[in-house]
Order: sequence, then structure tokens, then C-alpha cells
Amino acid sequence: MKILIAPDSFKGSLSALHAAEAMAEGICEADPTSTILLLPAADGGEGTMESLVGATNGRFISLLVEGPLGHLLPARYGILGDASTCVIELAEASGLMRLAEQDRNALITSSFGTGQLLVHALNEGCRNFIIGLGGSATNDGGAGILQALGMRLLDSNGDVIPKGGAALQQLHSIDSSFFDPRIAESQFLIAADVSNPFIGPDGASAVFGPQKGASPAEVELLDKCLAHFADIIERHTGVSLHHSAGAGAAGGAGGAFQAFFPSLFKPGISVVLETLRFHEHLETADLVITGEGRSDSQTFSGKTPFGIAQAARLANVPVVLVSGTITEESRAALGDLFDSVHAITSASVTVADAMLNPFRLLKETTKQALLKCKNEEEC
Repeated sequence: MKILIAPDSFKGSLSALHAAEAMAEGICEADPTSTILLLPAADGGEGTMESLVGATNGRFISLLVEGPLGHLLPARYGILGDASTCVIELAEASGLMRLAEQDRNALITSSFGTGQLLVHALNEGCRNFIIGLGGSATNDGGAGILQALGMRLLDSNGDVIPKGGAALQQLHSIDSSFFDPRIAESQFLIAADVSNPFIGPDGASAVFGPQKGASPAEVELLDKCLAHFADIIERHTGVSLHHSAGAGAAGGAGGAFQAFFPSLFKPGISVVLETLRFHEHLETADLVITGEGRSDSQTFSGKTPFGIAQAARLANVPVVLVSGTITEESRAALGDLFDSVHAITSASVTVADAMLNPFRLLKETTKQALLKCKNEEEC
């Protein structure tokens, strides 16, 4: 039996790779004769870079860049196994994970560090990019990325404006004469699971600003700043970002990629599965096992297990879900999507237990899931 193991990370306890390794050990105990292929996955958010680099036998490059508040910090980007594709997660340099909750400040956080990663990758010869837009701490419309790449955002006196979303209210004109010309020679595949527009009640500021530390008054200010930025971008490029789907991703960074980069936007899980050549592997697979830390109604909104299940169903390959926890209200719907569903937590295993011993418990749960699958022919 050939089994594809393609979990997402179990946030707070196991990376996608470690989750896959735990599942593999459980499968080996349940069926030592099985052939196993590890394809740790992600949905385009945090963990995507690690999954893709690991699955393709790629490598990481580390350097010091500016974090969301301008402090220097170590950050990485990945080069896939093809030696030509670069993977950058916006969250790596400019993400919420880089800030303590009390330090979140959507008015001044900047995506400049992400732009620095891009510059370094361009210097290394990269021209094919996958960009993951999840988990940003910024609301600057991608202005920091543009500034790092040489674009000059000027006030009415012709001076460069400060970094951060609130500073965009000072913007008067854009000077792109020093914008890195290598961008035009490159291709950008953007992994973004949100379709929010740049501005408005469903825009970057209103929907995502509060989780980045913005008060209601600051959300209103930031929305006006992005509207002003969009006006000037349209005047400069002819591209209207105001209500463009996906432009609001990552605090409006999606808009910067739409206006100034040769880019193609796709759902994160689609980008990951395409890069992993998942559909090719399905052709010879007998079973797929996936999972995540918590499966609930959000699983159906493009999360990794949902994308894995859809692909497996199309290929007529049985697919099993093994997650940390499964909410009762979602269990029936998940049962319709997967051939069988299994959770680490139970009446005798609490969430706290699962967080303390994630590897061992995931291994054992996967083992029992496969034994049940084989004995009862559920999959």
C-alpha cells in the first residue's frame, strides 16, 4: 500500500514535517509493508516555506533584515529543490509572530524587511518567486516592500515619507525611476487565501487591522491612508486597487504585488499542491492521510486538509483526517468530506495532554486510524 502523508502543522506543538514524521511512525507500526511518501503541506500561510523547502530537498538562506518595527532580526527565505524557485513568507520578516502582543502597532509597522529578503534573493539570481501573504503585522499597503526595492514615496516637499501605514497620508507622489528593474524580469506566484479589497468595510484595515493592534479610530485612519495610497498608485500606474479582490491581503501588500509586480494570485493550498506535484503522486497512491491541529468549520475555507481532500476525491483516492481536535459541530460535515476522521483528543485525552505529548499521541492515533481503516475497510 502506498500512502501519502500530507498534514499541515499542528500549531503550537508540531511543524508540518514533524507531524508527518509522527504519522509515518504510526503507519509503520500498523503496516510495516506500506510505502510512505511524506509531503508536509500548508495553505499559504506560516509554515508554507518550510513545507515546500523540506518536501523538495531545498535549502534556506538566512540574513538580518528589519522587523515590523525596524529592529534588526534574523530571517530566512527558501530555495526549492529545483535550485531556481525562491519562497518568501511575508510573516517571516514582517509577521505578527515577530511582535509581542503589546508591541503591535498597525500605524507604524512596515513590510520593509520582506522587501530586503526579495532584494537579497534577486542578488542571488532568483527570478521565480512564490510569496506567502499570511500572518502579516503590517497595514502599509506593501509600501515597505516597494521602498526596500528602490521605489521613492515622496511628500509634497519631495522628501521620502517615513515607513508605516499612517505615513501614507503624507504621500504626494511616487518616483519609480530607481525601482529594481529585475522585478520586471521575474515572475511572482502569490499564495493568498483572502479576497478582501484594498479599502472599505471588507478591506485590509477594517478586517485585519484590529488583530494588528489598531483601535476603531486607527482603523478609520488607516483605511483613509490606503485609499489615498490607492489614488496615487492609480494616477501613477493606471491600476485601480481600491476594490480589487485580493489587494487587501497582508495589510494591503497584495495590492502592491498587483500594481507593481508581474504576479499571479492563487489560493495558498493550490500553490502548495502544485509545487509539491501532489496530483502526480496521487496517480500511484492507495491512501492519503492529512491533518491539522484543530479541525472545525474553518477547515472548509481553504485550509490544508480541505485542499488535500478535494484533490484526493478527484483522483478517487481514499483520504483520512487525523487532527489534534475535531469540533463536534463540524464532525458530520468532515465525515462527508473524508473517508474517516480521527482526533487525538478524547474523553481520556485532554487538549493539555495532546500539547504535552503531541508526537507520541499523533503517532498512536494515526496507527489506530490505519488499523481501523484496514480492518473495517473504511477506506
